[in-house]
Amino acid sequence: MLKITLEQWRMFRAVVEFGGFNQASAQIHKSQSSIHNAVGKIEAALEVKLFRINGRKTILTEAGELMLRRANFLLDEAAKVEAIGHTLAQGVETHLRIAVDEVFPQALLYKVLDSISAQFPLLRIELMESVLSGASELLDSMRVDIAISPLTNNDGFNEELCEIEFAAVASPTHALHVLGRDLTLEDLKAERQIVVRDSAISKKSDSGWLGANQRWTVSHMRTSIDMIRSGFGFAWLPVSAIATDLETGILVPLRLNQNARRSAKLYLLFKDGDRLGPAARAFLGELRYQCMQFFD
Repeated sequence: MLKITLEQWRMFRAVVEFGGFNQASAQIHKSQSSIHNAVGKIEAALEVKLFRINGRKTILTEAGELMLRRANFLLDEAAKVEAIGHTLAQGVETHLRIAVDEVFPQALLYKVLDSISAQFPLLRIELMESVLSGASELLDSMRVDIAISPLTNNDGFNEELCEIEFAAVASPTHALHVLGRDLTLEDLKAERQIVVRDSAISKKSDSGWLGANQRWTVSHMRTSIDMIRSGFGFAWLPVSAIATDLETGILVPLRLNQNARRSAKLYLLFKDGDRLGPAARAFLGELRYQCMQFFD
């Protein structure tokens, strides 16, 4: 028989999270006496001191820091068990949230989404388009159920999904093409590079060559493509996104003596497979199948 309840652990964590017993009382709507009593029972059961008072500050002891790490794990796992139970009770989910990096081929994505909607007509799909670490951040914050990202996560499920090829391109009339010779990175430094910014809010990252003396930074890849079509700069773009432009000559590959073509891997991410419902599982299966067909 356990001596300490989940609710007592929750109140202990609240004291740490909100900076004291008074603050915790206001945030979780429990009386101060209830919170003091819960922490006191934990300390008595374990025969350890969890907090020390320094002036007006409530500070964790060394033992308290250790117990907080274990309590966090226990409470997070309990929340997962409840979420799985809700998923089982509901049967087929009604809402599926997906974050997809903008370099993932759109035609392939639309095909997968259309197939899943045909299988689950009442399913509402929320698609969040992201750049670089944006997709993994959305998954970390539980704002999406599944992510397709160029970055892996430290926890949860990570699976290599595909490899995206990039080509350095500019419009046919761009100054780099006018040179009429193989180009070096020094040539690129003198021209404007169009860069798509990381859509993450907290932890942003840079990717690709950023050596140009002048850069325009935009929020979406489609904006970057439009600017390059109009001759405002150059960039490395996903070949799948500009295939028609390359075929028709609207965009022309740069004659670089190295790194004219690059590639980047995309990963399939989710936190806990047991929490995914039938529609989410069907999406994963269809996505894997279509990627095999597209990239084979």
